[in-house]
Parts: sequence; structure tokens; C-alpha cells
Amino acid sequence: MSSNIYVGNLSFNTTSNDLQTLFSQHGEVTKAQVVSDRETGRSRGFGFVEMGSSESAQTAISKLNGHNLDGRDLTVNIAKERSR
Repeated sequence: MSSNIYVGNLSFNTTSNDLQTLFSQHGEVTKAQVVSDRETGRSRGFGFVEMGSSESAQTAISKLNGHNLDGRDLTVNIAKERSR
């Protein structure tokens, strides 16, 4: 199982550091990134978190899907591979 997690429905005020802090409560976070618009630099409302193991990723998904962060209920699931 992949340890790359999609996090959707983020507040525009949520930072990559906020994601790192939230997900690190459920295991080692190797990378956390809020995706931003190339032109404006503003958050696009979603991000990705890479966990150290698939077990910690699954725990984080089950605990944080639907979790309220900055007034928004998060959508948390396994990231799908990007088609090019």
C-alpha cells in the first residue's frame, strides 16, 4: 500500500506546516505539501502528505478523514497516481 496521502477540502489558510503537525500525531511524516497556484501563489485547497510507512498512512487516513481543520471537514485518502 502507498504511503502518499491526498488531503482535500483544505482552508486557504492551511499551510504545509499545519499538515505536517496534524499528520505527525499518527506517525512519521516524510513530506507535507499544500498545493498552490503557480500564478497567484494562493492555496488550491488540497495537498499531499507522505508517511514513513503504509501502516501509519492507513492509521492517519482512518483518524483524519472527516476531521475538522480550520473550519473545514477534511477529505483524506490514498493519493491516486497522476496520469501524464
